[in-house]
Amino acid sequence: LTSNSSTDQQHPFVLSHPSTVDDASSKRGRIVCITSGKGGVGKTTAAASFSMGLAKRGHKTCVVDFDIGLRNLDIHLGCERRVIFDFVNVLLGECQLHQALLKDKREPNLSLLAASQTRDKDSLTVDGVEKILAKLSAEFDFVVLDSPAGIESGARHSMYFADDAVLVVNPELSSCRDADKMVGFIASKSRRAELGSKECQPVQQTLLINRYDPSRAEAEESLAIVDIEDLLGLPVVGVIPESRDVLTCTNVGNPVILLDDKIPVAGALRDTA
Repeated sequence: LTSNSSTDQQHPFVLSHPSTVDDASSKRGRIVCITSGKGGVGKTTAAASFSMGLAKRGHKTCVVDFDIGLRNLDIHLGCERRVIFDFVNVLLGECQLHQALLKDKREPNLSLLAASQTRDKDSLTVDGVEKILAKLSAEFDFVVLDSPAGIESGARHSMYFADDAVLVVNPELSSCRDADKMVGFIASKSRRAELGSKECQPVQQTLLINRYDPSRAEAEESLAIVDIEDLLGLPVVGVIPESRDVLTCTNVGNPVILLDDKIPVAGALRDTA
């Protein structure tokens, strides 16, 4: 995942130059990476609901699982039994992209491209990922990438082509410290960063605070929203409360955002999307 200015100038940009999507009249879909520094913060839960929310608003949306070898997004969307082909099958030319896309049965604007459960992350290549994202962004308004935690191969490839990044954090210091490293990684290692501010805008990074309990923050048992903002220096796009409904929804393959508006966690996710 390296390049230099002379290479960038000659690059054919299979996925169009990032500056093209910054134009309001652009027809290319935006690529949104849902990521985190620390694992287990609720990133896949957020990705499932965020993409469903976009689709419910009328945006044609594809959510892509980048956690090669450890996929879970298909479970969150309730379509694990329907996965025949996956991301790596498409990348290796073992099937066509349309064969691997799963359309959600509840929302026709939402599709899933599942990760491979049997391959490893070394299967990913910059050129291969770019070709798939180019096809998806030509067909969908939003391409939401569910990144693995940390900065290993799957995470690096998912954030490299991102136009926007949503960092999911829990209100605890370890989560924020790891997220801070990811903020710097995205700001310096993405394609937009390589091209520089003269050619395009930087990746737009925002925070999604998950599992927030105001009473614990008030008792100083966890970080408050203002503490997290100060630590990471990014705007907060949403605050999702702690809820037992999340586990129930995951076990039945129903994105939390589809719950009744009266349930706080569903309302918070709906506001975020």
